[in-house]
Amino acid sequence: MIRDELARHRFPEGRISLHPASEVVGMGEKPSVALRTKKDSSLRVGANLVRDGVVDAFVSAGNTGALMATAKFVLKTLPGIDRPAIASLLPRVGGQTLMLDLGANVDCTADHLCQFALMGNVYAREVLGVTAPRVGLLNIGQEEMKGNGVVREAGERFRQLIPDYVGNVEGTDICFGDVDVIVCDGFVGNVSLKSIEGVAQMLALSLKESFAHSWLTKLGYLAARPALRRFRARVDHRKYNGAMLLGLNGVVVKSHGSADAFAFSHAIQVAIELATRRVNEKIRSEVAKLNGAGNS
Repeated sequence: MIRDELARHRFPEGRISLHPASEVVGMGEKPSVALRTKKDSSLRVGANLVRDGVVDAFVSAGNTGALMATAKFVLKTLPGIDRPAIASLLPRVGGQTLMLDLGANVDCTADHLCQFALMGNVYAREVLGVTAPRVGLLNIGQEEMKGNGVVREAGERFRQLIPDYVGNVEGTDICFGDVDVIVCDGFVGNVSLKSIEGVAQMLALSLKESFAHSWLTKLGYLAARPALRRFRARVDHRKYNGAMLLGLNGVVVKSHGSADAFAFSHAIQVAIELATRRVNEKIRSEVAKLNGAGNS
């Protein structure tokens, strides 16, 4: 069936190859079970292809936990990186912000957060083209004494190790701040991300209901339609599809499970940028320099 579908399209010679996978990891399966029992799933086959150098990157819309567990087991982490982090770009006023971790690591130490900050700094430089990325630590206030012990300790280390660290940032700074990278643990990051997505969906529904309220508001919609189209294009979540699993010894990108073709193409583009700009090699180099400075 896949070959029949491919035959309906034209591709450059030799650019498409099929690699069979006989097992399926369900969206509700435990990552540990999938890792042990589904050794011929598409998640495992894709990670193996990256490990063996057959492909430069792997994009999946499957079970997030199983993908992370499988990719970490097969590819391992980069030297000096304890845990991979899920990172994604989010729209903000005047640009976009890279945020990590978004759910891979619920409990983090200050060292983990420093590693996330370093990886985010490299991505912002190499992919976003920001010469001196501004890095913020997500907290419940901007004051240095706020937050739990891990966050306060991380803030002290950031000031020593992370170039252009701007200090603590709050939840409102995700969309309205002036930072390029926001660092947090996976619990806080995932809740923040889902909250932003929920608010965006609520606003879209509220606008739709408001314009449908009466014939007068429907006329207002016709007048506002060009502006609304620009707004929708600006905040279209599909343009930000493709969460990076930074810190792995290979390029792996997670697409949203409900992504359409347009959204999935953006996840593929994220993978292409990570591979062509050699982000993993740059992270490895930065970690080595940091460890070298710490040992000197």
